[in-house]
Amino acid sequence: MLQFFKDTNLQLIPKRKVTYILSAAVVLLSIGSLILHGGPKYNIDFTGGTTIQLKFQDPVEIQDIRAALSAEGFKDSEIKHFGSLNEISIHTGLGHSLKELSEDIENVIAQALPENPFIVQRVEQVGPKIGHELIIDALLAVFWAMVLILIYIMWRFEFKFSIGAITALLHDVIITLGIFSVFEIEVSAPIIAAVLTIVGYSLNDTIVVFDRIRENLKTSKKSAGDLAGLINGSINETLSRTVVTSGTTLLIVLILYFFGGEVLKSFALAIIIGIVVGTYSSIFVASPIVLDWKSKKA
Repeated sequence: MLQFFKDTNLQLIPKRKVTYILSAAVVLLSIGSLILHGGPKYNIDFTGGTTIQLKFQDPVEIQDIRAALSAEGFKDSEIKHFGSLNEISIHTGLGHSLKELSEDIENVIAQALPENPFIVQRVEQVGPKIGHELIIDALLAVFWAMVLILIYIMWRFEFKFSIGAITALLHDVIITLGIFSVFEIEVSAPIIAAVLTIVGYSLNDTIVVFDRIRENLKTSKKSAGDLAGLINGSINETLSRTVVTSGTTLLIVLILYFFGGEVLKSFALAIIIGIVVGTYSSIFVASPIVLDWKSKKA
């Protein structure tokens, strides 16, 4: 394997109290933002509503569209550029008829901007019942993923390791959703898929570190008092693999974020956050928790 770090001896575990405080602060800020915003900002996939995407001949100002729609009673519509400056996405509430609602909005915009013709690229409507069911299904998917991971870690390692892994995964998911909440980025079905991807990626990184810790525990003749040094050494031994894997994956997702188009941007952002936070948590959250728990039980 390609190694960027050989025979490293970084003192990572001794800094765990600082990283505990840092992680706790970020998690509390994330939870606080979610509470203040009434939970994640769900998009049409979950809330229900109508989304209309229009492509204009020339660049268009969102303020002009918003003023025209507000004057006709669509004050709560969410309007944003989608892709380029001549493409917009309009998200509004449910109407009596998808066709009728779409025609009303198109007529309003056509009258307000007669010199800038447009074409309709997509019209989509999701009912509130379906949106609610999708939220429940998404939460259940994350919950059962956590339960199965807990069982798997307990079977492969031991209970102390499973608590460290689950804590790290919750840490990653809460921070990712918190960042989306702070910047008011919509959570869609692809974002839920990204969260599940983050869970798998973070778990894989954590298991690599745990495997090395377990191997070293079997072969080491050190006393319980030297457990911190053993775990710190195990992290250093896997550090090169962690950097190479996370770095290459991050590079690919960054390319996807900048060049993959507007549709994939939020998905890629969630993966980027997950890679960074997941790599951090496998070193500074999961492993330190195992150390502190085993030290108390020793």
